[in-house]
Amino acid sequence: MAFPGLQHVALTVSDLDRSTRWYAALFGTEPVLDEDEEGGRFHHTVFALDGGMLFGLHTHQGRESGEPFDEQRTGLDHVGFAVGSHAELERWAQRLTELGIGHDGIKRAHYGSGISFRDPDNIALEFFTGPDS
Repeated sequence: MAFPGLQHVALTVSDLDRSTRWYAALFGTEPVLDEDEEGGRFHHTVFALDGGMLFGLHTHQGRESGEPFDEQRTGLDHVGFAVGSHAELERWAQRLTELGIGHDGIKRAHYGSGISFRDPDNIALEFFTGPDS
């Protein structure tokens, strides 16, 4: 049996309104869902991305730890978005700059190339393409 691909990612954020605006600008689209979870334990805003992937932002009604994101802590290290070519990666670098989102440019390695950047909660994000792109 083949292992299934990722269907969604959900991030806990400190300020849902701020993060929703930030991700809407990055994704170039508005959320498709903005509601309280059925049991009332969290509120989520969800974006539908190309390829059927869902990207959610969660707030836990004030129960968040308040600690800043740290990829050195056990848990999430970063979220990587696949791009199809180095040329597309270059366009994303330009788009990040246009949006005022800080990044260190394209980093190349034998296994591929990527651009690392951070969201308003300092969560590490990356655009990445393989070595043959």
